[in-house]
Amino acid sequence: MSIPTFIFLILLLHLLFASQPCHLILTSAADCRWQLLQTSIGISAMHMQLLRNDRVVIFDRTDFGKSNLSLPNGKCRNDLTEGALKVDCSGHSVEYDVSSNKFRALMVQTNVWCSSGAITPDGKLVQTGGFNDGERRVRVFSPCSSRDCDWQEIPNGLAARRWYATNHILPDGRLIIVGGRRQFNYEFSPKNITANTFNLPFLLETNDKGEENNLYPFVFLNVDGNLFIFANNRAILLDYVKNEVVKTYPTIPGGDPRSYPSTGSAVLLPLKNLKMADLQAEVLVCGGAPKGSFAQALRGNFIRALKTCARITITDPNPKWVMETMPLARVMGDMILLPNGKVLLINGAGSGSAGWELGQNPVLSPVLYRPDKKIGSRFKTQNPTTIPRMYHSSATLLRDGRVLVGGSNPHAFYNFTSVLFPTELSLEAFSPAYLDSKFNDLRPKIITPKSMSGIRYNKRTNIQVVITGKVAENLVSATMLAPAFNTHSFSMNQRLLVLGNDKVTTCGNSAYNIEVTTPSTHNLAPPGFYLLFVVHQNIPSQGIWVKLR
Repeated sequence: MSIPTFIFLILLLHLLFASQPCHLILTSAADCRWQLLQTSIGISAMHMQLLRNDRVVIFDRTDFGKSNLSLPNGKCRNDLTEGALKVDCSGHSVEYDVSSNKFRALMVQTNVWCSSGAITPDGKLVQTGGFNDGERRVRVFSPCSSRDCDWQEIPNGLAARRWYATNHILPDGRLIIVGGRRQFNYEFSPKNITANTFNLPFLLETNDKGEENNLYPFVFLNVDGNLFIFANNRAILLDYVKNEVVKTYPTIPGGDPRSYPSTGSAVLLPLKNLKMADLQAEVLVCGGAPKGSFAQALRGNFIRALKTCARITITDPNPKWVMETMPLARVMGDMILLPNGKVLLINGAGSGSAGWELGQNPVLSPVLYRPDKKIGSRFKTQNPTTIPRMYHSSATLLRDGRVLVGGSNPHAFYNFTSVLFPTELSLEAFSPAYLDSKFNDLRPKIITPKSMSGIRYNKRTNIQVVITGKVAENLVSATMLAPAFNTHSFSMNQRLLVLGNDKVTTCGNSAYNIEVTTPSTHNLAPPGFYLLFVVHQNIPSQGIWVKLR
């Protein structure tokens, strides 16, 4: 081959690659990357929860029919509900081991479809409600080191049917379960003596006829101990002890709904300056679908998703929503808090609504939201995946800083052929830019305390780290993150506290001692397991598990 011909071929190859969709050539770019972990775990990851042993419990629903995963040791489940497989020897839940990248089948007894969950202070996953035979069930998964731990179920553990409800851990360690289809009330778990439900008229007031738009309400524990509850396009502050609304927030400008099935997402932004008497708390709500999108999608008309975010200081005496514009319109997206205080928007569609085959135009590119930057410069588009994550997809942060992504099944059953968006059984990991090797000299490594250490409220705590590069002491901070239960574009109980640093001391040989003060009250951080990170110049360490008590 002559030199001119060789050069011509090289140039032609460059032109061919440049003309391809960017997700084919950017997934291994230096700033962030995607990794396919499993082509199939046998089920579609509709619900996810990271546990304190670095395993993720994943499940979909029991009335899909047979899954692509067999139960071990000849186990089978009998199901008498209408439309379900009567004898089902396949699994509908898995335990995924992050460190080994392996998974095993779990046996869930009743239908967990569109249910809710939370981690209790002792580290157990308590999961509530579902459909048909699962609607009043409470299920418990206790993490263990063996391969014997499995789901345990409590019949009639709930006072009311809970389908599309939201859970939150309270300062006293109980769960509150809010709403659900045709449930304009809330209750607590475990049950008390009265086992009553408590009326919440706000959920009836936000119920759009024919569309609802108030399911899976966004619930956050405010720093004063009350609950911020958002449904449809507005919110209240609820004193759940007295069953009184203590504040009513304004409607989001424009009035478009943000709750299921016009599914946006929301986060409580990182809590900072924890020692201040007038501590502020902010909520960010992003994406969703214009009013009427669900009905229009049923007719085959897929309206463009919302491109706006709304941000509000919920502790403000006169709170107002501040509107921002995202780079990409998004419905059914997930919002994940990262250890360095940034927010990742991931998954979802560009038009339509939540529901069977009601979403179109997958949004393949995540977007990073940087809450401390000036408005207008907070968003940064990330490298795209190649796998659409539509209705019934999920995502959760892992201890190593990656984001686990799975699911997507917009069909009433598993469907892999002759459909626009086949049922997706794979798992991926999204690695944010902070995991790139070029930041290794800035990345802290926690030496002490050891993982699973206990820490107490309002105490000075020493964290020893190694940082090989030059340290900017004013840019060192510790953060604590509560792992969330993720489903249907909302991460329940997701919470990030910025402890900052009281003092950084050099110990020699690239070792540093960081003195921090733990959260002062249960209202700031309910008791239980958290991931503790040290962040240096926006580069986080791997997390360690700590138990706040």
